[in-house]
Amino acid sequence: MHVVVATHGHCFDGLASAVVFTRLVRKIEGEKAAFTYRACGYGEGQLTPTDDVLSGDQNAVLDYRFAPTDRLTWYFDHHRTAFADASEREMFARRESTGRFFYEPAYTSCTKLVCEVAQDKFGVGLTGLEDLVHWADVIDSAAFKNPEEALDRSNPVMRLAAVVERYGDDKLLSELVPKLLERPLTEIARLPEMEKRYGKIAAQHERFVERVRARAVQKGRVVMVDLTDEALEMIGKFVTYALYPHAVYSVIVGLMKNATKISVGYNPWSGLPCDVDISAICARYGGGGHPFVGAVQFGRQEIARAREVALEIATELAG
Repeated sequence: MHVVVATHGHCFDGLASAVVFTRLVRKIEGEKAAFTYRACGYGEGQLTPTDDVLSGDQNAVLDYRFAPTDRLTWYFDHHRTAFADASEREMFARRESTGRFFYEPAYTSCTKLVCEVAQDKFGVGLTGLEDLVHWADVIDSAAFKNPEEALDRSNPVMRLAAVVERYGDDKLLSELVPKLLERPLTEIARLPEMEKRYGKIAAQHERFVERVRARAVQKGRVVMVDLTDEALEMIGKFVTYALYPHAVYSVIVGLMKNATKISVGYNPWSGLPCDVDISAICARYGGGGHPFVGAVQFGRQEIARAREVALEIATELAG
């Protein structure tokens, strides 16, 4: 049996969801099931779960928008923007009776959702994956004590998460999923090849911090950062909160390799409540996410439009 797993690429939760899902399917279908991992994204030129991608005997979409196709046989997600319209939501509802379609926006990570479904509905044990599930949930929900802890790269798991966010394509997923099924998370995180990949990222992260420090502008309770003057390799989600601890929200617009990206987030350490649904704001511009974090992507040549939208979002969040 061939199983295609289309998961959110360049995302630690997407990777961890694929690991737990693979354990689940192996227990159901047997160890001889063969898996292909595909990294899906929302940017220009990134993969989406089309019929051509979902070419297996069984096909799963994890931690990503719903794919309205009969080829889909498994679905797990927790994003509020999982469905493009009412017809997709209705199609999902019709498939729920198969016992293999799960959507729970209250969950703090897709990994946790897959984990609990595997245990509660299929009786599949996840011994050895507890650490992976824990860290996927912490990272995806930003459940850190403070922004400094979120930026701490002395932790090998956080270094691995940075590697996945930067390099998490089909190839890396196919490399990491089997290893994480067999060996502890921290052991995989300390592998020389992972440390080597992180070494290339470290300098980029420091450069990103410097650019945010130089270009950030605070507008009331919002920090806005325009980084479209030169291309970025990565966006550090928590840097603005470390530099501006009293800001409630941040809006970063950056020029990426294949897109112009707007990242919007709520600072959970600000001491003030989140009084908007960020996913709903981003959805108005074709993006999505969670109540506390979201993103919008435009084509790489649409810098002017991305700047305009980023300013609109920042103005709305400023109140």
